[in-house]
Amino acid sequence: MAMMKINPAPEVVPTDTGLCGRYIDSTMSVLQYNPRYEELFAPEVGPVNPFKTEQQRATKNILSGYVETAQINEFEFENQRRTFASYGYAVDPSINGSAEEGRTIIGSTDLAEKNGVKTVFERTISRPANKRKRHRNDDPQDIGGFLGPWGRFVDEKKVAKPTEEEAAVLAVILAKRKSKNKRGKQVEEKPLEEKTVLHIKDPVDYQGRSFLHAPRDVGVNLRSDSPPDKCFLPKSQVHTWEGHTKGVSQIKWFPKTAHLLLSCSVDCRVKLWEVYNDRRCVRTYYGHRQSVRDISFDNDGKRFLSAGFDRYVKLWDTETGACISRFTNNKVPYCVKFNPEQDKQHLFVAGTNDKKIICWDTRSGEITQQYDRHLGTVNTITFVDDNRQFITTSDDKTIRLWEWDIPIDVKMIADPGMYSMPAVAMSPNKKWLACQSMNNDITIFSALDRFKMNRKKTFTGHMVAGYACGLDFSPDMSYLVSGDGDGNCYTWDWKTTKLYKKWKAHDGVCVSTLWHPHERSRVATAGSDGKIKYWD
Repeated sequence: MAMMKINPAPEVVPTDTGLCGRYIDSTMSVLQYNPRYEELFAPEVGPVNPFKTEQQRATKNILSGYVETAQINEFEFENQRRTFASYGYAVDPSINGSAEEGRTIIGSTDLAEKNGVKTVFERTISRPANKRKRHRNDDPQDIGGFLGPWGRFVDEKKVAKPTEEEAAVLAVILAKRKSKNKRGKQVEEKPLEEKTVLHIKDPVDYQGRSFLHAPRDVGVNLRSDSPPDKCFLPKSQVHTWEGHTKGVSQIKWFPKTAHLLLSCSVDCRVKLWEVYNDRRCVRTYYGHRQSVRDISFDNDGKRFLSAGFDRYVKLWDTETGACISRFTNNKVPYCVKFNPEQDKQHLFVAGTNDKKIICWDTRSGEITQQYDRHLGTVNTITFVDDNRQFITTSDDKTIRLWEWDIPIDVKMIADPGMYSMPAVAMSPNKKWLACQSMNNDITIFSALDRFKMNRKKTFTGHMVAGYACGLDFSPDMSYLVSGDGDGNCYTWDWKTTKLYKKWKAHDGVCVSTLWHPHERSRVATAGSDGKIKYWD
């Protein structure tokens, strides 16, 4: 009987055969253990993808190919680069050795042989291109004719005259520019002839006084210098002035009495309205080719300024409607303002789209001063400190304080968190400045002594981003009222900054809001729908 033998020793693969290692998937991005060097850098095994191109099968160590390590001498590289830029030849860096050992020359080989393959750090015979000769006069004693290194080239021409063909082409281009503007409309050199239309049959009363005279039978003392004791929020609409065919851009009360309302519109017209009695349209002023941007009365209201996108500022007689004078510097005026001082009523300032504030004299029609420090279009001008200074806001997101007739800004407020402020209102007590900011809030600045931002007072809740919606204070400083991009009118409490009331005022944008200076609860609003509404 045969004996069975059992071998309990397991079969072990010898370690030197290469079959005992762990294999790593080449597509894995995370390993759960620390592999050995031989395992990590072992050659790839397995079936080859037959659909890969030869370029895809090539060995890569970066995404775009294979990069070999090489040592480049920084001095030699810069030496050859400058040599090629100066002389037009350089030694090929891809071949080791020197030029005498057979390194090829890149560029002009003839010039390289002529200079002995010398670089810019070695002295050569001459440069490939001769320098232009200059007029020389280095004699310092010749004061009038000394040139030094600034002499002109010998063959330099100071005046270049176009040929006959070029002159003909330029004449055609200039003729087209004169005949048509950018939009393709005809441009007339002369300004539009001004005219006016009186809409009422009784421009004077039984005593011969014009409509500029404030009425006394309206139940309110319009000549009073003191504001109402207590103001209240308006509750309902009492009247609508309709007459503009396009959106209203600005409204202003008649100075002191506010018995008349002046409005300008995108329809190129300026209209004067009655606030009391029949509330009629008194007069229409025609004089701008394009939409009117801003208007401003003088102290007594007998004259007013209108600024339009036709680049003209025009001075009007309020009563007769006559255009007294025109002012232009071929730039678009965005805001105009008379100097409030009684002895300077012949001066006014205008902020233009070329970043300047220009002061004109209405008597001579000449520019007397320019304030050129802003970096964007000037949007508003507000006089402070008893009219000795004025504040301007601009699209450059800065606020600048100026001394009158000094073209250097006294102070500039520019904060990284500030936005453009296209509408500004001064408080009745002349202490605060409310600025409509493009980040949907109203920022308050102190207008006395130290001109700085009051960070504790901020009025929010409305949407004005992208629109220059006007704002105003109530006469007793109890409320702050503002328009809105959605056509709403907002009212806040001045002390607590709490939003008291909001109502739908216009179908489009509520462009401007004005609180009547002698009425307790009457507010005028203007919108982009072309209507001016009166609320009580």
